[in-house]
Amino acid sequence: MFINLLLSAVVGVLAGLLSALFLVTLNAITMFRTLHPVLIWFLPLGGLAVGLLYWKFGRSVEGGNNLILDEIHEPKDTVPFRMIPLILVGTWMTHLFGGSAGREGTAVQMGASAADQIARKFPKVDRTTLLMAGMSAGFGSVFGVPFAGAVFGLEVLAIGSLRARRVAECLIASFVGHFTVLALGVQHTHYASPLLPAIDLQVLGCVAVAGLLFGLVALLFSQTIHSVQHAFRKIRFAPLRALIGGAVVVVGFYFVSWDRYAGLGVDVIEASLKHPLPLSDWFWKSVFTIVTLGSGMKGGEVTPLLFIGATFGNFLSHWLPVGFSLLAALGFVGVFAGAANTPLACTLMAMEIFGPGIGLLALLACSCAWLVSGHRGIYKSQRIARFKPFGRKLR
Repeated sequence: MFINLLLSAVVGVLAGLLSALFLVTLNAITMFRTLHPVLIWFLPLGGLAVGLLYWKFGRSVEGGNNLILDEIHEPKDTVPFRMIPLILVGTWMTHLFGGSAGREGTAVQMGASAADQIARKFPKVDRTTLLMAGMSAGFGSVFGVPFAGAVFGLEVLAIGSLRARRVAECLIASFVGHFTVLALGVQHTHYASPLLPAIDLQVLGCVAVAGLLFGLVALLFSQTIHSVQHAFRKIRFAPLRALIGGAVVVVGFYFVSWDRYAGLGVDVIEASLKHPLPLSDWFWKSVFTIVTLGSGMKGGEVTPLLFIGATFGNFLSHWLPVGFSLLAALGFVGVFAGAANTPLACTLMAMEIFGPGIGLLALLACSCAWLVSGHRGIYKSQRIARFKPFGRKLR
């Protein structure tokens, strides 16, 4: 037990160092792209380069987060160390040329890969525990949400199940990773806290309705991105997929807006908490993210899902008698909760980012989103430990 806790702390340090490097470099890349918007036009070539990189060196790690989940469920072989440089470089290139992607997938993969290198050195240690700790540390450190990171590593493995007996290791790894990032002077985005209303039946009813709608948006996103991935796989030469996907995104940017939907879109998320936004934001971010990631470019789904949820929640304030900032904050975590099937982690995420006062409303919104989002979220290798109340119909 003690050695598991000690090695979980080591995993946290490594994941924190990698997340700090990633956050600093990603911020620099984003600023560079903003100053040189001509780079957007080279997204197809950037996608081709990422595709060639993985085709030549990364076929064994192309599964990304799903590969890690598979290794936890059915251990077969060590997650290759080359997953770290490949996902890091691949994500850099995607963001440099304006692909609509996130950062969670990169951090989780780096954390889990680093954990597995340690597990290989200590064969008597529970490898599954270290992989879960690596996922927790990557998630908690890249977003600055250590409690949510710990629960994410426990909750994401299977729908309707929480591997609570490994909570100590995941907590240690996530907190150590988080404080490692802070110790290096790397700052996370600070989002404005919403104005919280007095809780009554009307507010609870509106939040429940919003949560159900967040879940439907999550279901739409998950089903569509899987369909797009399947369509792109019909192109036999894998590097061409990202080339074509990049071209589609660039054409879309030309007719819509590249500066609003390229990259992470943190500025739009911040705006959604401060003033009303148009309906189109969540839709176009969904489209560009689905094409970017569905065609094989690298990054994560979570930050785009936070964008989609926040802007969709902002728009719902036109129809529900609740403040736009509150609905944006609930959408921020609600759509992600439905898409990843992690309502508890997302509730904690809301409390860590927006303050503990939002906890009850976030739990209601995330739970409702989870209920209607189906049994097939963004992670294909996530298993079903217990069917949701609606049963197999949403599988």
